[in-house]
Amino acid sequence: MKKKSLQYLRMHTNMESVIDELAPNFREGYPIGIDDRVPYGLFVEAVEQAPIAISITDKKSNILYVNEAFSKVTGYQSTDILGKNESLLSDKSTPREVYYDLWHTISSKKIWHGTLCNRHKSGHRYLADLTIAPMLNEQGAITHYIGMHRDITQSYESEKKINNNKMLVESVINSSPIAMVVIDDQDRVILDNHMYKALVTDLDRGEPATFFLQLLRDDMGDLWQQTQRNEKGFNNREFRVEGKGNRRTSWFSCAGNWFMENSVNADAFFENASKQYLILTITDITRQRRQMEELHLQTLKTIMAEDERVRSIRETLLGAMHQIQMPMNQIRAAEQLLRHKGNDQHIGLLQSLQQIQKSGKEAISTMQKCIPEILQAAVIPVNLNKILHEVLLLCDQQILSKGIDVQWQPFSELPNMLGSENRLRILFKQLIDNAIDAIGATQTGEQRLKITSNADADLIYVSIEDSGPGIPFEKRTKVFEPFYTTRPMGSNQAGMGLVIAKEIVNQHQGFIDIDAAYDQGCRFKISFPLHGQEPRGLT
Repeated sequence: MKKKSLQYLRMHTNMESVIDELAPNFREGYPIGIDDRVPYGLFVEAVEQAPIAISITDKKSNILYVNEAFSKVTGYQSTDILGKNESLLSDKSTPREVYYDLWHTISSKKIWHGTLCNRHKSGHRYLADLTIAPMLNEQGAITHYIGMHRDITQSYESEKKINNNKMLVESVINSSPIAMVVIDDQDRVILDNHMYKALVTDLDRGEPATFFLQLLRDDMGDLWQQTQRNEKGFNNREFRVEGKGNRRTSWFSCAGNWFMENSVNADAFFENASKQYLILTITDITRQRRQMEELHLQTLKTIMAEDERVRSIRETLLGAMHQIQMPMNQIRAAEQLLRHKGNDQHIGLLQSLQQIQKSGKEAISTMQKCIPEILQAAVIPVNLNKILHEVLLLCDQQILSKGIDVQWQPFSELPNMLGSENRLRILFKQLIDNAIDAIGATQTGEQRLKITSNADADLIYVSIEDSGPGIPFEKRTKVFEPFYTTRPMGSNQAGMGLVIAKEIVNQHQGFIDIDAAYDQGCRFKISFPLHGQEPRGLT
């Protein structure tokens, strides 16, 4: 660029009067703060070639000097605007209070910085990021103003687009009927929606994201880290959440996707640093699950009814065989006694006894063949809370008809155990049926059934207690014997319920006992090992 001399500047920019008026601010021809080894012309060239629009006005805002950048930003050449007022640039759309603040600030000998809406010479609007500073003489009086501004229209539009897009995204997320949350790599919530906020109250488990992340990590195991590393995401991870207090059990389905975001801080300017985030969606599928649960219960009722029918036939036949076997043993003893005497006069009786034994054996053999077979049960991971919940639903009509108050207190994070779902269902159905019958036998007092579950490092515990008459101490060991019953004579019950219950508990390597310390009815305490061998002999 061709150097401009001081004379050139005086001729073409009317800077002579400006320099004369600013003379008190110079020392021997140099601005204060500039080393005298710096040529004065270099200082002038620096102002002239500065990439920011610079203008100098008098106290009435009449323009005395503009540099080349000023002409590029505003469209006005120096010949167009020198001697004119700065108000020529105004689009008249800037609020009056902005100008009031501007003049109040600079008149107070302070620097003002803000944004004005200006109009380019060609007629289009642009946003000016403006700084105006008063220039003082030796007496401290304002003599001129120096203004510096730049066109920030493009950056403003870009920022507004970003903000609009952000608001759009937030609006879409907030209008979603699904709880959504963005989580950083430190498990901190960065963004969430209204449905997610509602979970904080509904679940009552602290931060929902922390709760579900733990469930997901436990459920997915090594797969969690693999999907996170490969950014593959996951879908349809369902979890049953036990309600606290009076809250009902809920079901949620989780899905998630990881994404990378480039860092925006200064440290990442020369390095492509990024950070990983997880967008997690949590869908309340309780209604759907309850509908499925109703269908499932209908299926269970059918299966349980068939199972009970089969086991009733088995119990009837086994009971009949047991009843036949007792006199058969007496007949066998009589036969051996007669043989020992060796008296021929009893030959006819002996033959009759033998014939009776033969018929008895044939009858027992026939009944043995008629006993229906029970298929081997599959051993799978089982959640006892789920089993107990299903059994309570199966017994719902009995409970309601007798006005029983059910207190269901499940352990919220009960671990799974290996076992047969159907056999365990039968176990708890027998115990709860017994409890309902016992409660029904009491005509006065509280009608209460309480069921709790718990666990420690080695065992899972279930307690079933009722407010019935209880079981006398001397009968507590006998109730687990075949065909023994505490029910009144004439009852249709064969007395095999607790025998079957004990058998199922034994098959799962557990223990069942009657709590001797409980005196307000009867309390059965059942425990199962968490880390034992697989259940055996399940049918």
